[in-house]
Amino acid sequence: MKATDNQATSNPQAMERLAVCSWSLQPTTPAELADRLEATGIKRVQLALDPLRENPATWGKIAEVFASRGLRIVTGMFGCVGEDYTTLESIRVTGGIAPDHTWEQNLKNVRASVQLMKRLGLKYATFHAGFLPHDETDPAFAKMLGRLTQVADIFAAENLTLGMETGQETADSLVQVLRTLNRPNVGVNFDPANMILYAKGDPIEALRVLGPWIRHVHIKDAVQTKVAGTWGQEVPVGTGQVNWKAFFSALGEIKYAGDFVIEREAGTRRVEDIRTAKEVVLKTAVF
Repeated sequence: MKATDNQATSNPQAMERLAVCSWSLQPTTPAELADRLEATGIKRVQLALDPLRENPATWGKIAEVFASRGLRIVTGMFGCVGEDYTTLESIRVTGGIAPDHTWEQNLKNVRASVQLMKRLGLKYATFHAGFLPHDETDPAFAKMLGRLTQVADIFAAENLTLGMETGQETADSLVQVLRTLNRPNVGVNFDPANMILYAKGDPIEALRVLGPWIRHVHIKDAVQTKVAGTWGQEVPVGTGQVNWKAFFSALGEIKYAGDFVIEREAGTRRVEDIRTAKEVVLKTAVF
């Protein structure tokens, strides 16, 4: 028995809550996704819904492929039109539902994603809303709040939960928006690395601030930039600045009961890096 298998056996509670972001594995077909997921030793996935919406001929049978191989889709994710992550400024301008010229198409895509979730039996999906204004007197604040309300209500009409990804604002600013939005079906997908990548505060402090709203977490690591206004660097889990012991301790304090979803968006050794992340979780997530 391999060391990783021993770890899984010794920490079955954490193993049962592990999943992988499908986009991290860069698949081109459902079968390829299944192959790469199995190579990680994890059988659960957070599924990017956009390929299903954009290319149903290729992705339409993913539920059947997964069922035949004993794999499970646990949550979803959808992106927004025209997002450019080249620089912090480019994503500020193009990210999420903020740009006016992509709003109508994004709204159509949200409705289509909800229908895909219903077909797959999913109850939760995450997305990047875009940069949220900090000042409630800013006209952009009212605009974003109105758009978030529309998206939230589309989800609520089908008894679905929407998760806003962390990183593009401080924890306090996100709490301000969540309280003003006041939609019980809207929560947070907490990504500790994003807090570092966007230089928006200490991940552990942010986790405690956002605790009441956290419904989902990503397992990802990063190191902060040394040049103000530029990206930090994503690195394999356990080699960055996230304090994983403190992270899981804080999750215990808020009584988080959701999944641990490994995300890897950089590098050429995705399967190996995900297996490394799995080992960190199994070693550190003690209940």
